[in-house]
Amino acid sequence: MRGIFFDEDAAREVERQLAADGFEVTVTREPFAGEDDDEDHPWSVATDAPPVVLELLIDKYDGWLDDDIIPTAPILPPTPLPEAPRRRHRPGDDGS
Repeated sequence: MRGIFFDEDAAREVERQLAADGFEVTVTREPFAGEDDDEDHPWSVATDAPPVVLELLIDKYDGWLDDDIIPTAPILPPTPLPEAPRRRHRPGDDGS
């Protein structure tokens, strides 16, 4: 789970508080797709802290939660395929 912050000072303060509470914390820059300006990349704070702890810090330091959960569609069995091609004939056509 991770929190995203645009302010480096906020990200570093969240890192400090989580580390002081005994959680593992990693701070990195997080580029968004299509961004080419390195100075505008937000800061990502990844941690093993419980979600409620990170959410409280996110609210305090104006960030947002990125829980890394990507919803997936259920896996369905494949659609059965016909065993032979369909034959279409005009009425009255006997094929000869």
